[in-house]
Amino acid sequence: MSTWILRMDEPGTGPRVAIKDLIDVAGTPTTAACAVLAAMAEPATTDAACLAPLRAADVAIVGKTNLHELACGGTGVNPHFGTPVNPLDPACIPGGSSSGNAVALATGEVDIAIGSDTAGSVRTPSACCGTVGLKTTWGRIPLEGVWPLAPSLDTIGPMARDVAGVIEGMALLEPGFAAAAMATPVLGRVRVPDIDPAIDAAVDAALAASELEVVDVVLPGWDAALEAGWAVMFHEYWLVDHHLYDRDRAGLGADIVERMEQGAAVSTPAYEAGRAHRASWRAELAATFDRRPVLVWPTLAMFPPRVDEPEPKTRRTSLVVNHAGHPSLALPVPAAGSRFPASLQLVGPDHREDLLCATGLVIAAAARTL
Repeated sequence: MSTWILRMDEPGTGPRVAIKDLIDVAGTPTTAACAVLAAMAEPATTDAACLAPLRAADVAIVGKTNLHELACGGTGVNPHFGTPVNPLDPACIPGGSSSGNAVALATGEVDIAIGSDTAGSVRTPSACCGTVGLKTTWGRIPLEGVWPLAPSLDTIGPMARDVAGVIEGMALLEPGFAAAAMATPVLGRVRVPDIDPAIDAAVDAALAASELEVVDVVLPGWDAALEAGWAVMFHEYWLVDHHLYDRDRAGLGADIVERMEQGAAVSTPAYEAGRAHRASWRAELAATFDRRPVLVWPTLAMFPPRVDEPEPKTRRTSLVVNHAGHPSLALPVPAAGSRFPASLQLVGPDHREDLLCATGLVIAAAARTL
């Protein structure tokens, strides 16, 4: 049962939906897959605000899914509630933090899953399990009733087995949402350092098959954006969750303790500088979007590592998007000679999830021909 923290199997005429267990569902405790929090959690009195349109659509909530503890980790490995099993290779990580969501989708237990993304938590497990995830524009989907990680970066978004499912999921979160009528006329291909050559080749092959125009783009501010984003995330994480550390440090996972202490070590000036940096990073991306409305680069720099590695880690490329606040769509593409697909992410301006989805449909259709 490591996929699920709580099975509910509620009846409904709409799609089968999984809810990540840091999102309040009325009548159930929210644990964030943390033993310390679970020991003190009371049943939520109301649903999180983002679930209101799902209730109106009469979805069937299958249950609340497992995740990387407190949503702070990219592997999905959880010492308290178990680690969801990656259906592509049980020896490898499912990705985090929305691990249970991706596994429930990949195994066909649900049609749509609702997850959170602060530094890649929707996109990373999608990449590891061969599914699709949409990180929404910061502030687009309400966060009331969602256990926070880093409030200035946190977002809620849909996950599904394919792009069409993500579009359906987005329409559940925001009734009336639809993909744009046309894909982007040109893609800006960003070359990220230290990418597995097989993943880069898979992304390039899928883009070539799509017959969309692709132009290489350089983002000089990438490294600074990454550094600033980590400073913001870790410091806010400490501010939000240090009461759990103070209450029972021994009850937290070792990686969680390490990350909280990293956050405590970020000085207030460094945090404020990280927050201030966002404006210049957004300006750099805005200038790029003027010429290339959608950017693309791999979701993960590597294929999923084994669970039993001493310290399995993922080399993610997603936090820079959260730091900017822009939307991003992760989708799988075939990787020659690998049991795993690669995953690419499309990044666009604020509130252009519709354009990302339209472009994703084109790329996904082309990838099926490879």
